[in-house]
Amino acid sequence: MKNIFTPEVTTEVIARINTLSPESKAGWGKMSINQMLAHCNVAYELVYEDKHPKPNVLMKFIIKLVAKDLVVNEKPYKKGAMTSPAFLIKDERNFEKEKIRLIDHIIKTQQLGESYFDNKESHSFGVLTKGEWNNMFYKHLDHHLNQFGA
Repeated sequence: MKNIFTPEVTTEVIARINTLSPESKAGWGKMSINQMLAHCNVAYELVYEDKHPKPNVLMKFIIKLVAKDLVVNEKPYKKGAMTSPAFLIKDERNFEKEKIRLIDHIIKTQQLGESYFDNKESHSFGVLTKGEWNNMFYKHLDHHLNQFGA
């Protein structure tokens, strides 16, 4: 798995994002390009913003049991995989605004570095290693950039 915390991979991912346009179409799934960018921003909102309610203890236990390994391992997501309700974007979003937000989140994450994330508690999965954070961030971005041909 590529390391999103390195400048080289961050630059590569941002270059892929910059190939997208408001006219980009998905190879699969139901999201528009604007919704996909907003969807990718949710992963960072869960880290940097306090806008999504945290799951209660029981729900967190269930999420860790059912979804954690699928999200943090190195195995790519399948096309059309289910997503958490917090990641469902049902309204239409502004392409440029979501694109800029996503790039800013990626840069901030790379600048904070893997040591910032090592053993940091996630919103839903409890404490994660720097490798688990990397896998979660990178494979989610890679999955959706592939979805839109980037």
